[in-house]
Parts: sequence; C-alpha cells; structure tokens
Amino acid sequence: MKERIRVIQYGCGKMGRVFLRYLYEKGAEIVGAIDVNPAVVGKDVGEIAGLGRKLNIPVRSDAENVFKECDAHVCVIATMSLMSDVYDAFALAARYGVNAISTCEEAFYPWTTSPAITNRLDRLAKDNNCTLAGSGYQDVYWGNLIAALAGATHRITRIEGSSSYNVEDYGIALAQVHGAGLSPAEFEEQIAKNDSLPSYMWNASEWLCSQFGWSIKSIEQKLVPLFHDQDVESSTLGMTVKAGNALGMSAVVTTVTNQGPILVTECIGKVYPPGEVDTNLWTIHGEPNTTVKIEQPATVELTCATIVNRIPQLLTAPAGFYTTEKLAPAKYLTYPMHLYVD
Repeated sequence: MKERIRVIQYGCGKMGRVFLRYLYEKGAEIVGAIDVNPAVVGKDVGEIAGLGRKLNIPVRSDAENVFKECDAHVCVIATMSLMSDVYDAFALAARYGVNAISTCEEAFYPWTTSPAITNRLDRLAKDNNCTLAGSGYQDVYWGNLIAALAGATHRITRIEGSSSYNVEDYGIALAQVHGAGLSPAEFEEQIAKNDSLPSYMWNASEWLCSQFGWSIKSIEQKLVPLFHDQDVESSTLGMTVKAGNALGMSAVVTTVTNQGPILVTECIGKVYPPGEVDTNLWTIHGEPNTTVKIEQPATVELTCATIVNRIPQLLTAPAGFYTTEKLAPAKYLTYPMHLYVD
C-alpha cells in the first residue's frame, strides 16, 4: 500500500489516548477523532496523545459528520464493552465502508452471545465491502498464546486460565459492567442475575474452541462479587468504594466440549486495593502439562498495541464481521503499517 493508512479514533478516553500515540508512531494518518466527553471535545489529538505537537485534528462529538468528511480506511472503536453498546459505532463505520476494530470485549467472539446484532453487522459490512472485528489483550494472552502452546501438546484434556486486571485503567464503562461500587444486593440484581451479560472469558473460551475445531456441549458462568475489608478510592468511578461494597467481580466460565477437553477460565476485574497487580496464568493439562505465567502484564498497552498491529490484517481480511481466530496471529510492525498491506 503506497499511501498511509487513514484512521478515525472513536473514543479518546484512557484507552484512546494510548491508541492515538501508537497509531501516530506506527505511521498511521489520524484523520478524525470522536468522543462525547466535554473535557476532551475540541482538544487536538496531538495534545491528548502527549505528542508534543498538534496534528490539527480536533476531537469532535458529531460522529456522523466525522465519517462524512474523513476518507478513512479504518476506525478504532474504544468505547464500551458489550455489542449492544458499540453497535451504533460499528454500524456507522460499516455504512461508510470503513473497516473497524474494537476493544469491546464481547466483540472478540460475539456469535452466540449477541447473534442478532453480530449478524446484522456482518450483513452491513458485506454490503459495504468492509471488515469489522474485535481484538485486544485477550487476542494474544487468552487466545493465540494458548493456541501456540497447544501446538506443542500431544493430547489436551483440560485448559485452565485465570487473568486479572484493574478496571481503573479502562474507564467507567468497563468498571460499571463489573459491578464496581455496587452493594451486594445491587450486584445480585444488576450483575449476577443478568443472564444476558457475558463475561469476557465466555467469549474468549468460544474463540479458543473455534480455533481448535471443538464444538461446545455446554457452557456456563458464575459471576461473583469481590470485596475488600477497607474503603478503596476509585478515580474512574469518582467515588470511594466502601468496605462491604463490590470492587468488581470474578467470572468463572466452564466450557465442556463434545470432543472431550474442558475449559475452566476466570477473569478478575476490579478496582485494585494498594499493592495488587495484574496477573495472567494458564495451564494446559494433558500430555504434557504446560503452565505459563505472565508477571504484571501491562494490559492497557498490550490491548492497544495488539489492535494497532492488527490493522494491516483487518484491511486484507474478507468483508463482514470477522473474528480473529480466523486470522494469523498479530504481527509486530517494524515499519509503518501501510507497508504491510499489498
């Protein structure tokens, strides 16, 4: 590809700031930026990204006009965590024939948790010859890392995975989905009883099953609130989470396959008390057993880097909603990203 890849950044909050810098440093041309937060609307993206220079691209709240005025190749959507919440952003990009990739955790593999929405977006993207996808930290650390380890395994009987992350790093939407700040009764009513609310490991487990060619016999999840015996400050929620209220939740997903292997995966998302750090621990049981532990993964930066590195693949993938287990693993971009597109 001879021209630079033109990108619209949709969402310029905590994640969006990192995206803007990574996009710029990987040779993308940022042509538009969208957010509804009055604190960032009107600011130059160079200022938001901490580039030390202006790019003469202000953050705007009129998303439709941004797409009308920007001849973009790609839109990076960094807003919400559920398909129902990002549908409008995906659909807007698709209507303008703009490829889009999102941090939305459910978008990683949404075919069974939001089938109607995903199929509508798939049709819309195919009609406008563009590709939509979800990616992020889980793409490598819950997905392709495990698939690579499985490639050195003779027989798999069980996969166990556990990953934790600080919801403070991702913004208020993710913190609220995890029930942060809720009383036990509120958590039970709004989170635990909400059968339509998939945890992120649910979608990651289905991604892995698709990768391995396993069909699912049963899948279930248990959402458990997490507490602390002292008050914990949350800048993202703008409040003090009182002792006895939920800091977030643990979601345990058990997936039984028709081929025999069982997956038990847990994600722990909460407001961290002082001293806690991210973890990522996976074990493949079988012949042989293998355990991999990632010490203090920088989940925000890894999420943003994975999506930016995915952009050349997004541009060459088939039209439609295309989940990343069908793509080659994310690739490090040594050179400006447009040089990786034929």
